[in-house]
Amino acid sequence: MKSLMVVATLVALTLGGTRSQEPATIVRGYVLDSACAFIKNLKKPVSRDCALSCAKAGSPLVILADDGTIYWPISSSMPATGQNPRLMKFAGERVIASGKVFERGGSHAIVIEKIEAASASK
Repeated sequence: MKSLMVVATLVALTLGGTRSQEPATIVRGYVLDSACAFIKNLKKPVSRDCALSCAKAGSPLVILADDGTIYWPISSSMPATGQNPRLMKFAGERVIASGKVFERGGSHAIVIEKIEAASASK
């Protein structure tokens, strides 16, 4: 009986390991505070200082993608944690972020796996 359980476990692990993992979505855009993204309908941040000031005051930072989609950075851990500390160094700047994207009720969120400053040519 014990060997049957071991075989069943090995088969389950093997089958689970053969599934292809979904590729990360890549988002290119600006990091700015959420209030400006909605209220001012900006295409890009007013300035880095403005984005930092709003973020330090508590406004969540978002990624405004090149196509106009707003992505809310979220945590995959529970309890969830705010993502502003991770995004502060990119506030007001263009980034390339990759990760798992979620959509619900017209909102878009991203669990960022990797984020980096976009070079001027991108």
